[in-house]
Amino acid sequence: MTEKTCSASGTSSMGITTSLALIIVSYQIVRKVLPWLYSNIIGPKFLGPKVNFKKLGEWAVITGATDGIGKAYAKALAKKGLNVVLISRSLSKLETVAKEIADDTKVEVKIIDVDFTAGPEIYEKIQTNLEGLDIGVLINNVGISYQHPEYFITYTDENETFLRDIVAANIHSVTFMTKMILPRLVAKKQGVIVNVSSLAAVIPNPLLSVYSGTKAFVDKFSEDLHQEYKDQGIIIQSVRPGFVATNMSKVRKTSAMIPSPDCYASSALKTVGITGQTTGYWPHAVMGLVIDTVSSVLGRDFAQNMVFNQLKATRKKALRNAKKN
Repeated sequence: MTEKTCSASGTSSMGITTSLALIIVSYQIVRKVLPWLYSNIIGPKFLGPKVNFKKLGEWAVITGATDGIGKAYAKALAKKGLNVVLISRSLSKLETVAKEIADDTKVEVKIIDVDFTAGPEIYEKIQTNLEGLDIGVLINNVGISYQHPEYFITYTDENETFLRDIVAANIHSVTFMTKMILPRLVAKKQGVIVNVSSLAAVIPNPLLSVYSGTKAFVDKFSEDLHQEYKDQGIIIQSVRPGFVATNMSKVRKTSAMIPSPDCYASSALKTVGITGQTTGYWPHAVMGLVIDTVSSVLGRDFAQNMVFNQLKATRKKALRNAKKN
């Protein structure tokens, strides 16, 4: 009799434990999935855009604006009626893009040719050229990535200039362009700053360590700065794209997972005011969620090794192609 009672008690306890475990697992799923759905699908598709960009100011400033995501942001904002300032290194490319945008939208376009890997003097030039403009939007897009995945110590004294350049373009530009524009936005209690980070900032990225590290800075900087200034009417957003068909990614063919820059920028702009940190494109959010889930279920080491093996294969192929050429 006692044995039956103990057995019944054990079964009851096991049932309670199982129920509690299911409740905890369900809670964790809901806690992750619902915010994810809101930020990536429900908000942008059905609630956004919340921001009327044209009311923020007459001008938008875009760095790295002659190609890829930067050019696409400039075109998209011009179509919303904002005049645009295009900042990039190549004067000839700037002139070409400026004419394209002006002809297509009839907005005013200014160009500033600076190399963001240069010294602090470039910010004096930018500051001078922006004097008197009513700026409401800043897109910090300029950036440098690796030619191909590579081991860190490969960058020896002879070619370590690349390391300085990537830090200057990816970190210094975001910091000092924000320092230049943010006081203007605070003065009128409204404005948007979009800092283009990368999915590499929040997923394992061995063999791209300096790039992913600089993009992690952009992501964290944006998150904390938004907290500082959101009560003053300023939106500071970090955008974490995955692969987009650009010269930087070296991908030409578009697909559901690899959008064109125009498709990407259009999607990302719809998330402004909805979420502070976003991939900007929901299939990229799926990719991030999958890797995050793999890390949670199978461990961070497993996810890191999975990505590491993929990037080693990419490196091997790139080196093989370089030898052929």
